Amino acid sequence: MGDIRPGPPQLRPGRAFAHTTGASGSGSPHRSDSRPPQTPRGGRPSDPIGRPGTTPPVPGRPAHFPPFLLLGLPALLFALITWQVVADGPLLRADRRLSRALVHPDGASKLLADLGGVQIAVPVLVAVMAYAALRARRAGEDRWWLPAVSAGAVMALVPALVVPLKELTARPGTPVMPPGSGYYPSGHTATAAVAYGCATLLLLPLTRAAAGRRALLAGCAAVNAGVGFGLVRHGYHWPLDVVASWCLCAVLLGLLRRLLSRSSRRRSSGTPSSRTGPS
Repeated sequence: MGDIRPGPPQLRPGRAFAHTTGASGSGSPHRSDSRPPQTPRGGRPSDPIGRPGTTPPVPGRPAHFPPFLLLGLPALLFALITWQVVADGPLLRADRRLSRALVHPDGASKLLADLGGVQIAVPVLVAVMAYAALRARRAGEDRWWLPAVSAGAVMALVPALVVPLKELTARPGTPVMPPGSGYYPSGHTATAAVAYGCATLLLLPLTRAAAGRRALLAGCAAVNAGVGFGLVRHGYHWPLDVVASWCLCAVLLGLLRRLLSRSSRRRSSGTPSSRTGPS
């Protein structure tokens, strides 16, 4: 009665055989030949949380900010403030009230304002330009001089833009300043924003750690905020003079950032590892 044999059970041909490790040692439970599977699970990249599998490309927002936010919005705000200054609009009344509430000259505010002077900000930028150019040259980059020269050109644009604007707007100074005009926009604010901003943009690609990059950005923002506060607190400038310079310099730094990012992509596409042929 029945087929009772001692020993372990033997595999029998049939439907259940399809659920073994595969025919002819293929390793696939559903293939009947010896060809390897087209998408083996072990060969798939893991998903963002580490599980095996593929992550399909999902359309979404780009990682970078849109050009409108980086360039158009600051330019629009600068044009609005300039129009209010020329037309003596209602925004200037609020600007005067804020200035009266903030002005209190002291040594700390003067020290912060001096950080935006040419004697301090420009040498810092020149030192960073030399350092970045030396690092790029040692790395064997073709146009190692381009980032530093571009930053210097943006710095040279500051007086070329600010001085004519001061002449055109002819805004008088705060009550604590001597009688005269030519305070809009703030030259110290523009010098600090471009000098420290360009230095930060040059140092960011050379900083590998994410914490270091965040520290650079935070330091740049803190220094420029301190310069602006010192200028207003000491009575050197109206608050709108400082805000307008920040808007103008945001456009300049945004253009420099786009130029440096394009140059970086061009250099990465021309690296020796991407070229064919003997090295």
